[in-house]
Amino acid sequence: MRMWKYITGSPKIQPIGMDIGHSSLKMVQLAIYEDGIKILAARRAPLEVGWAAGDQEREQAVIVAARRLLADNPFRGRHVVSALPIDKIKITSLRLSEAEAPLADKILRKEAGERFGLDPQKDTINYIHAGNVRQGDDARDEYILFGADRETIGNHIRVLEEAGLTPVGIDAPPCALFRSFERTMRRQEDRERTIIFIDVGCRLTTVVFGRSGEICFVKQIPVGLGQFTGEIASSLGISVADAESLRLRLQRDEPVDAATRRPMVDALNVMAEQLASEISLCLRYYTVTFRGKRVERAIVAGGGAYEQVLRDVLRRHLSVEVEIVEPLRGFDRRHGSIDERYGDGFADLALAVGLSLKGWDSASSDGVEMDRLEPALEGEPL
Repeated sequence: MRMWKYITGSPKIQPIGMDIGHSSLKMVQLAIYEDGIKILAARRAPLEVGWAAGDQEREQAVIVAARRLLADNPFRGRHVVSALPIDKIKITSLRLSEAEAPLADKILRKEAGERFGLDPQKDTINYIHAGNVRQGDDARDEYILFGADRETIGNHIRVLEEAGLTPVGIDAPPCALFRSFERTMRRQEDRERTIIFIDVGCRLTTVVFGRSGEICFVKQIPVGLGQFTGEIASSLGISVADAESLRLRLQRDEPVDAATRRPMVDALNVMAEQLASEISLCLRYYTVTFRGKRVERAIVAGGGAYEQVLRDVLRRHLSVEVEIVEPLRGFDRRHGSIDERYGDGFADLALAVGLSLKGWDSASSDGVEMDRLEPALEGEPL
């Protein structure tokens, strides 16, 4: 029987963390006590739209789903921290020499504006320092740049407000993911190791390398579960919807006839090999750039974390231990409104957990603010 630590004192109610995915909406809210963290609610809702739906149709589906989750679950208040969809954020890396360091902010914003086609005066551009690297005989500082245009952020805020929420922050998904992962890496030996965090979503996979409580590499790979499903549909000559249903049955180890199972596994292997090859290139770049920093393991999140074929292929390509993330590990789950549809599998809630943790003083990595909003976060009594 699972035993929970009894937590006491007056809590700080964190904002709702909202992850707007391509096919589902995830919302998590936490309460922070002096001696523990309690889950108030951790829920999912499908977005009732087709795969080819346009932006307006998808936005309306998000509003409907969010209102339903708010009405049916014990979320406290309506403050929300959300993440822009990963395909709406532009990410790149840039190195500066020691001589350029005093002008780093000006240089980085100018360079990001040119690379991303953004206006630094109107659009949002931010960055984090990834570490010191050697380039030939020179020492350089590596930065990770994030950018999003003003219209995208404005539309995002409008959707949240129409859903009845008060946005108090918009985060970059890689930073929210890392915050969720990093919370579990409290042992000193864990914090000194480099770990690859891999979030496999519907359309994109986000790869984050972290060490010593800091992000040191981020990459967006345009391969996700949608392509896995599409490969199955093409292989079997069936619709995408039918292929998705079969993929989920295989994932849950439900019966699938042998004549169908074999080509499905072959199709999954094709996409898994493609994705793992891209992640291997990320690993190669990291080991060359940050010499002497060996990668210890990989942790997989998102819907793709449940794909056994993908995890097996990743182990072979990366030659490291591959684990499924446990974003709710260590939380008090008693009396919380928690979606148990996947049993103890909550890998797809990692981003929402990281968003709800934003602003918690004990979280060492506070990420990149894509837009700073008011009112400020306030604790509420239970």
